[in-house]
Amino acid sequence: MKIFFKKLHRSSRSNAIAYYIITILYLIATSSLIYSLSLLKGVETIGRIIIIILSIIWFFTYLVLTPIKIITNKQKSATALHIFTGILIPIYLIAAIVIIYIDGNLDFGKDKITYTTYLITLNNEELTDNSSIGIFSDEKEVEGHQLAQKLYEDKYQKNQLVSYDDYYEMLADLYAGKISAMFVSSNYNIFFSSEEIYANIGNETKIIDQYSETRKNQDHEIKSNKKLTEPFTILLMGVDSELDGLEANQAFNGDTLMMITFNPNTLTATMFSMPRDMYVPIACRNNNYAKVNSAAAYGTDCIINTLQNLTDIPIDYYVKMNFKGVVDLVEAVGGITVDVEKPDYNYNHGVDCKGKFCEQNSNRKYGKNTIYLDPGVQTLNGEEALAYARCRALYIESDIARNRHQQQVVEALAKKVTTIRSLDGLQNILDAISNNMDTNISTEQIYSFYDVAKDMLFKNDSDELITIQKTYLQYYDLPVYLPGRDVVTSALGYYESSLEAIKKAMRINLELEEAEMAKTFSFSFNENYESTIIGKGLTDNSKVETLPSFVNKSVNEAKSWAESHNITYSFEYVDYTSELYNPDALPGMIGNQSVHRGTFLSDISSIIFYINSGTPPQEEEPEPEEETPPEVDIPGAPTVE
Repeated sequence: MKIFFKKLHRSSRSNAIAYYIITILYLIATSSLIYSLSLLKGVETIGRIIIIILSIIWFFTYLVLTPIKIITNKQKSATALHIFTGILIPIYLIAAIVIIYIDGNLDFGKDKITYTTYLITLNNEELTDNSSIGIFSDEKEVEGHQLAQKLYEDKYQKNQLVSYDDYYEMLADLYAGKISAMFVSSNYNIFFSSEEIYANIGNETKIIDQYSETRKNQDHEIKSNKKLTEPFTILLMGVDSELDGLEANQAFNGDTLMMITFNPNTLTATMFSMPRDMYVPIACRNNNYAKVNSAAAYGTDCIINTLQNLTDIPIDYYVKMNFKGVVDLVEAVGGITVDVEKPDYNYNHGVDCKGKFCEQNSNRKYGKNTIYLDPGVQTLNGEEALAYARCRALYIESDIARNRHQQQVVEALAKKVTTIRSLDGLQNILDAISNNMDTNISTEQIYSFYDVAKDMLFKNDSDELITIQKTYLQYYDLPVYLPGRDVVTSALGYYESSLEAIKKAMRINLELEEAEMAKTFSFSFNENYESTIIGKGLTDNSKVETLPSFVNKSVNEAKSWAESHNITYSFEYVDYTSELYNPDALPGMIGNQSVHRGTFLSDISSIIFYINSGTPPQEEEPEPEEETPPEVDIPGAPTVE
C-alpha cells in the first residue's frame, strides 16, 4: 500500500492531492444523498434505489480508476475524472439539502405544545380564603383539570373546590355569584365570546393566576393508518388567533369547521361547512344539545366525535390552521381569484363601507387599516382573502355567508396550489404553513400522496385539476332556552333531508356508497345552468320545534296550539298578588307559562298557562290640601281684636 501511494505522489502530486480531497468530499456528498433519499419513504422507490446504486458504483469507480490513470501517467483522463466527480459533489449536496429541508418542513404536527390554565374571576370580585372555585371534572382534560388541580393544590387549598361537568354551567354560576372564580383554558376569551351573552367576557373578567406546562400534544393521539392514496376525510378547523404561529393548546374557538372528503382516484373533493350556531348533540357532553362550536372548548377530539356522530362520516385527519397563516399562504401562491359577494348592509361595526365590502385587517384594526373590496371577480392578496373569509356582519345570512366565503377561499387556494411548478414556490408554501398549522397527518402519510400529487402537477396542464363539490346545510332559526343561564339563545336547526343529501355525496366520494345513475336527462339552451350546491333548498317535516312565548296570547290560541301538538294543558287565573302575574300582559290574556319559551317540545309533556285576572288596584293619590289665602292689610279696615 505504501508503494502504491509513493507511485501516486511521484506521478502527479497535484492530481494525487485532488484525488484525496475529491474522494473525501464525494464520500460525504454520497452519504448525505443516501441519507436524504432514505427519508422519502414510498416516493419513487425504484428510482431512489437506482440513484443510490449508481452513486455507490461511481464512488468505487473513481476510487479505483483515478489512481490507475495517475500512476500510468494519463493525467488528462485523471483530470476529467476529477472534474466529473467534482460536478457530482455539489449536485448531491444540494439535492440532499433540499430533500432534508422539505422533509423537515412536511412535519406540520406540533409534537410538544404549551398548555395553560387561567384562574379567572369577575372584575368586581375579590378572591378570599372563603371563596369557592369551579373546576372541570374530567380528569383527562389537561387545561381544565390537570393543570388546574396543580395550581389549586399549590396555592388555593383553603378555598372550596366545586366540580362541574360543563364549562358553560360553571361560567353561568360565576356570573350568578354562586362561585367566585373558575379554572379555564388560556383561550377562554376566544371561544366563550362567540356566545352573544358572553361577547364582552374579556372586559368583564380578570385573570388572577395562571399555570403552564409544555407537554406532548394530546391531539396527536388521534391517529389514522389510512394512506392518502385512498379516499379520506379531513376536518379543517380555523383558529382565529391574533398572533402569528399556532399554539395548539387544548381549547380553541370552533367558528370555522369544514369537513372535506377527497377521492384521489377521481380528484374530487366535497366541502361541508358546519355553521357555528348549529344545534347538535355534543359527544363529550353526554350528547346533550348545544351549539356545535361549544365542543371546541373541550378540544379537538370532542369536535371530531361530535361531527362523526352527526354525519356518520369517518374523519381520518384533522388540520388546525391559524387564520393569520392564511395571509402568508395566499401571498405564497401569488394571490387567489375570488368572486367577492355583494354585501347586504353598508355598515360593518359602525364603519361606513361606502357601497363596498369592508372589514378590519388581520390585526383587527379599522381606520386606515380597513380592507375595502369592490364586489365581483378579482385577485385577492393575503390580507384581503383573510378579511373576506372572516366577514359576516355585512351579510343577512351572517355565519352562513361566512362559511360560503371560506369555501370560496379554500377552493381558490386548492386550485392555485396545483399550479405551482417550481421549487421556490413549494418552499414558499411550506414556510407559510409550517408555523401556522397543526395536524395528525404524518410525514410518511404525506409521502404516500406523492404519486397523486405528481399526476396532478406534471401530467395535466388544466387549471381545473380538482373537481370541488359544494354543499349547503339548509337551516332555520331555532331559539333555545338554556336553563343553566336562564336565557334564550339564537341557534340554528337543520333539515334532515338536506343533511342526508350532503352525507350521501360525501359517502359516494369516499367510495362507501355507489352513485345512482340518472335514468332521464333533459337540456334546454334557454336555461342558465349552474353547478349544483348539494343540500341547498331541501326542506322537510324534520324541523325541530321549541316552545314559543304565549304572553299576551288568548286562551283559544294556547288551547289550539297545545292540542295540535298533543301536549296536556291547563289554565290558571292569577291576580296581581301572585308572582306569576305579568303586569305587562293585558287582563284576560296569558301573562305567564309554566315552561320557558325556547324549551324543546320533545321535552314537554304538559304545560300550565297563567291568565291575568283583572288589573292591580291603582294607588289613590292624596287630595291636595287647601291653601289658606295669605292675609292682606287693607288701609282703613277695622281691626279685629
